[in-house]
Amino acid sequence: MSDVTIRVARDPDDLAACFAVRKDVFVAEQQVPEEVEYDEYDAGATHVLAMREDGVPLGTGRLLTGAAAAAKNGGDATVGALGRLAVTRAARGLGVGAALVGAIEDAARARGLTAVDLHAQTHALGFYERLGYEAYGPEFPDAGIPHQAMRKTLH
Repeated sequence: MSDVTIRVARDPDDLAACFAVRKDVFVAEQQVPEEVEYDEYDAGATHVLAMREDGVPLGTGRLLTGAAAAAKNGGDATVGALGRLAVTRAARGLGVGAALVGAIEDAARARGLTAVDLHAQTHALGFYERLGYEAYGPEFPDAGIPHQAMRKTLH
């Protein structure tokens, strides 16, 4: 993965690349309606981007904090919310997803958060468990896809 850069989105072009990956993965592949995929939380989120050396976007994810995160995690403002993690089909299995999660966790630590919550698609539970996340609560549907809440305490 030496030819891949992971960074916080820093300008409108980076944000457009993040949204393009999400459209490819969630809207095109998983048939999530665009009006569900893009939401009011995008404007205040910290977005991370995985980019190949030649400028091709490979993955993205976002971190919600404050009231936006509390709305997703049961009301705890000290816990961030990781979401919209997406890796292009061509980049899967290369470590991009784990690197994106690491960058989001670093951003959460930098903001003084104690933990990160996420809502994982159930087929991805093993991926997040390998990164230290633990499932809690019942399975639930989101955009017609089964999900499970998970949390990792940050150290």
